[in-house]
Amino acid sequence: MISIKNNSKFFVLLLLIVLLSTFSFFIPYRQALVLQPLDQNDLFLFVPAETGDTFKIKYLHSIHLTNVIESYRLTAQRQIRQYELEYEDFAIGMPSEASEGEVFEMKDGKYFLKNMNREFGSFVLRVGKVRANHTLVYKNKHYPLSEVVEPGTRLKIQVEKLSIIQQMEGVNILDEK
Repeated sequence: MISIKNNSKFFVLLLLIVLLSTFSFFIPYRQALVLQPLDQNDLFLFVPAETGDTFKIKYLHSIHLTNVIESYRLTAQRQIRQYELEYEDFAIGMPSEASEGEVFEMKDGKYFLKNMNREFGSFVLRVGKVRANHTLVYKNKHYPLSEVVEPGTRLKIQVEKLSIIQQMEGVNILDEK
């Protein structure tokens, strides 16, 4: 009789451990910068990232053919804050002055718009087809987006928490290099 009770307790404990372990695979816990192609719900790209981490989107402007670098920071509220813009020419689409609270500087032939405080829950970026060469810059490493998605793909960029299962389903861009 004692043996059956011990076996029952062991079985219940084992079952509980298996259920909790299985359940933990589905709990979102790891924060990441997620790049979701809008036309493909099953595929997404991600970069494991923490609050305060920064990243840049670098591309070649389609008209004046010089580099533009947009700098972003992840906030504690899982927002994306644009804090700087760097460019080389005042062509179409580029700002010529700072908004309230921002600082406009020129240094070494480049223009900088600093102290920007523009927050986004998400934003959409279309990966250039011809020459834009949109590149994610994270921790000083460059990840050309056209190497992980087709040029012309629209990416929704946002901060999310991912579960172990979601991380296994997605593509960690950092692992692609």
